[in-house]
Amino acid sequence: MLGDFNVRTDLALEAKESFGEEDVKIRGVRIEEETDEEREIYTTVVRIETENGARTMGKPVGTYITLEAPNMSSEDENYHREISEVLAGHLRQLLGEEEKTVLVVGLGNREVTPDALGPQVVGNLRVTRHIVKEYGRASLEGSAHPVSAIVPGVMAQTGMETLEIIRGVVRETAPQAVVVVDALAARSTRRLNRTIQITDTGINPGSGVGNHRNGINEEVLGVPVIAIGVPTVVDAATIVNDTMEHLIDTKERRQSLREQISPQLNTMFVTPKDIDETIKRVSYTISEGLNIALS
Repeated sequence: MLGDFNVRTDLALEAKESFGEEDVKIRGVRIEEETDEEREIYTTVVRIETENGARTMGKPVGTYITLEAPNMSSEDENYHREISEVLAGHLRQLLGEEEKTVLVVGLGNREVTPDALGPQVVGNLRVTRHIVKEYGRASLEGSAHPVSAIVPGVMAQTGMETLEIIRGVVRETAPQAVVVVDALAARSTRRLNRTIQITDTGINPGSGVGNHRNGINEEVLGVPVIAIGVPTVVDAATIVNDTMEHLIDTKERRQSLREQISPQLNTMFVTPKDIDETIKRVSYTISEGLNIALS
């Protein structure tokens, strides 16, 4: 049934693209684009400024920054360093100029590779809060932010909501900002492992794969929450739909196709075969961006 066919995406950019025409204007939503041809990094900033825009986009009011790097799955270390530097620049803007204590949360299941991005990012992170507590801020070079980190796991492993764990850590350690890192779902296969989204609205873990958990955001935690995500999976039904639509040239036939797509495909998600190496590489790129931004 058509009603059972849902295109799932965590990317605000793809939510905007779902309206069809590229130049369509949505009241309360502002789009800014920047192209860095030399470094092959393309930035799109989606600013949802009103509740009308939020309802239309299906995303909370806030800023969504999308970095598209077509060669991010390559092994070019210099290219990844450039991505890290661009990511760090956006993180600094969202965090503000003031030095603050930051808690980094690596969401996901380290036992499931497409979902292991957050844990692997934390594994490469430079944590410094314990050094500051022991030796004082003077022990850190420059104006580094004291950084702590946690990998809360998933409910199947802990028996607890991720939010319950994070809320407890925030209450005990009192960070001034939280950065959460998670794997996302994309609408387009060309964005898998080649796109980074940064937003100041927090995150709803699992929303892109239909496994909604409690939101992790400023309203809930009481401190600003920045979310970083990379799409690592795409809905199988989306792949089938997109492939067949290229072969079917009328609206009526496309409608018929959508009605015939098996609802079971909505529970299947696809990831590239080289996901192990890709997650390892991309997690290092993101952790380096965090290390640069927080140093």
